[in-house]
Amino acid sequence: MKTHHLRVHTSEENLDRTGQLAWAIAEVAADRVDVTPEVTDMIINRVIDNAAVAAASLTRAPVVAARSQALAHPCTTGGDGATVLGADAARRVSPEWAAWANGVAVRELDYHDTFLAADYSHPGDNIPPIVAVAQHVGASGADLVRGIATGYEIQIDLVKAISLHKHKIDHVAHLGPSAAAGIGTLLGLDVETIFQAVGQALHTTTATRQSRKGQISTWKAHAPAFAGKMAVEAVDRAMRGQTSPEPIYEGEDGVLAWLLDGPDSSYEVPLPEQGEPKLAILDSYTKEHSAEYQAQAWIDLARKLHAEHPELLAPGTIDRVVLHTSHHTHYVIGSGANDPQKYDPLVSRETLDHSIPYIFTVALQDGLWHHVDSYAPARAGREDTVDLWNRVSTEEDAEWTRRYHSLDPAEKAFGGRVEITLTDGSTITDEIAVADAHPLGARPFAREDYVAKFRTLAADVLEPEEIERFLGLAQRLPDLTADELGGLTIRAAAGVLSSVESPKGLF
Repeated sequence: MKTHHLRVHTSEENLDRTGQLAWAIAEVAADRVDVTPEVTDMIINRVIDNAAVAAASLTRAPVVAARSQALAHPCTTGGDGATVLGADAARRVSPEWAAWANGVAVRELDYHDTFLAADYSHPGDNIPPIVAVAQHVGASGADLVRGIATGYEIQIDLVKAISLHKHKIDHVAHLGPSAAAGIGTLLGLDVETIFQAVGQALHTTTATRQSRKGQISTWKAHAPAFAGKMAVEAVDRAMRGQTSPEPIYEGEDGVLAWLLDGPDSSYEVPLPEQGEPKLAILDSYTKEHSAEYQAQAWIDLARKLHAEHPELLAPGTIDRVVLHTSHHTHYVIGSGANDPQKYDPLVSRETLDHSIPYIFTVALQDGLWHHVDSYAPARAGREDTVDLWNRVSTEEDAEWTRRYHSLDPAEKAFGGRVEITLTDGSTITDEIAVADAHPLGARPFAREDYVAKFRTLAADVLEPEEIERFLGLAQRLPDLTADELGGLTIRAAAGVLSSVESPKGLF
């Protein structure tokens, strides 16, 4: 890997584009290096993973709304169009709208892959826009694999180096550039064109983190889909010769100077050397449970405590629970956020999945976590749950914060230590560093786990034949022809989509 030094430049310095981060990203994207077998296998896993969580969300309101918008935009020129998850594969729409609808479906349940470092990300969000463009232009499976490898590489490299959340900028600001770069690789575009697309994609996808604060709305699922849609449109404009603001990162009125660390900003961004394979996807990890990633390990620990300490399940047994954890977990999904909504049983699902006090409580009481039942209003409002929930708090622990930010995969951690004080004064303590499904966890996810996740989540919405068809196709991804790639989607079983009413809008 090489390191790109990133800082603010005044207009008088007139930074040459070849010294800009957007140009360096474009050079990586334009390098048609072979994809390693390990990366190819993981890309197949994540394509299956995305389809699994999308299937489970097909009848949820944000997904229904986004799908109805997309289906109102049939493809008419420039290509064959792209498929919309859940709909008939023969019904093609304009690729940016397919990226939108499919991005919402993938993101709605907060249940696909993750990478956490200086910032946060769900790098699987790159897949919907890249697949949409691949289907539209008639690309091959091998082309798609190369594009996805780039999308993951760029997003993860940015996340390793640049903190957006510290300045309350939403993490999708790293997704716009990565998706544009991935599309550039897919299409075999030149460095100049990708450079312009990356700049435009970044410029149009910076927004505040209010979408993940307080009463969290349905926009949480739409935000990455919007970034993917903007990336498709940015590539289209760049291919037509249109230019973007530059230097977009480094300019004195650019992203670093005004949205991030200010005029004295300085970052070291790791990027592959020319000819070096793009391996970043191997640093990411998926979710076994439908919740914020920092909750994954805590769910596993709560399930363990449920099995090992049945005495905790008796009402009135627990006086208080303190989760000693990282800065991020405490301040974003813990009591340190000072969001009263994190203790409110009447809030949205999106808010509950960003409340570790709620999640730990339900997982401890039930000994399991379910992507629907664990968020049900009746479940959240149960009297004994509300009582225990309000006894759970978080505290930042310096060592867990250090481990969260460690660059050493062997010690990087997303969990913490729990201290449960019982009403008789005794205590129970335990700790967990990473989720069971993490590569270093108790039960690392492998191909069979991704397939099982897909079968489980698709069982109620896809016909058995459709489940097998998709799995067979996805596992041959690098060998798919353009015609076969058009089938890389899922079609809902008869009556599933008609059971929900499509909302009316402008389109």
